[in-house]
Amino acid sequence: MAGSDFWNSQEKARTVIDEANSIKRKIEPLADVTKKVDDLAVLIELTEAEPETQQEKALKEVSDEIAQVTRSLDTLEVTTLLGAKLDKNNAIITIHAGAGGTESQDWAEMLLRMYRRWAEQHDCENTIWEITLGEGAGIKSATLHVAGEFAYGKLKCEHGVHRLVRISPFDANKRRHTSFVALDVLPEIEDDVDVPIKEEELKIDTYRSSGAGGQHVNKTESAIRITHLPTGVVVACQQERSQHKNRATAMKMLRAKLYEMREDEKRKEVEKHYSEKGQIAFGSQIRSYVFQPYQMVKDLRTDEQTSNIQKVMDGDIDPFITSWLKAGCPRQRKTGVADEE
Repeated sequence: MAGSDFWNSQEKARTVIDEANSIKRKIEPLADVTKKVDDLAVLIELTEAEPETQQEKALKEVSDEIAQVTRSLDTLEVTTLLGAKLDKNNAIITIHAGAGGTESQDWAEMLLRMYRRWAEQHDCENTIWEITLGEGAGIKSATLHVAGEFAYGKLKCEHGVHRLVRISPFDANKRRHTSFVALDVLPEIEDDVDVPIKEEELKIDTYRSSGAGGQHVNKTESAIRITHLPTGVVVACQQERSQHKNRATAMKMLRAKLYEMREDEKRKEVEKHYSEKGQIAFGSQIRSYVFQPYQMVKDLRTDEQTSNIQKVMDGDIDPFITSWLKAGCPRQRKTGVADEE
């Protein structure tokens, strides 16, 4: 960066600066934790030297410091687990309402809000690239772009079917309903990754974007839907008013899906990772959210659970992410896991 020709190419310069900042963000937390551990050792020695009448207060301070160091070490451990090739990339989340009609469409909108709140809490930019509104309530589908370091590495565990059990706000008889929503999580692929796409293999459709009305609804057919004919993969974008920009964004999504399909084939996985995620219904979920008759959110792959539903729905899904990474990124539900009634 100190070289005289460093700024000759601004694009390359930005790439180097981003890499340098990324390295700093790895090194600085390690140095910070090391310093905290050293300071804690000194604090323990000073506490042992205190007279007994003063030790209770000193021990409380030691306990608080240990808790702080433990939290820092947990955060650092999660970072070390994010070592896969594309973990540091931005994430593209696609949400599809499944079995349950209006119930599932409302549940899909609730999940969209949850991931947007998570992004805000982690200083990640989040943009809705495409959304299809439900009939009467909620959404049928949406594509959310989350931009931030390790966004994909952290959010990739959310791929799968999410199940909700609650007393329906749409049922006059106040009966309990079960709803399902499927999530697809993709890494945003950089331009230097080779994903060959032939123009003749694409079917491109234009349409008017959907929205809340007023200035948010395009007057022209600027929204883009691209179908990759050999694989049947469909992507869409309606975020921009420019058809050209929407097409570029949709192509990013298509490249990401095709790349992951290619990687899945290399790994010879049994499941189809980026076509249909199995039936979006009972028995295929990775996480269960029970609002009634009791309150519990449980990940069926790691057994991580919490009764604080509101906190989860407000974006606090880090405990599920951490437990999934520590468990070795399991793709399947644990055997013998019983579904809640």
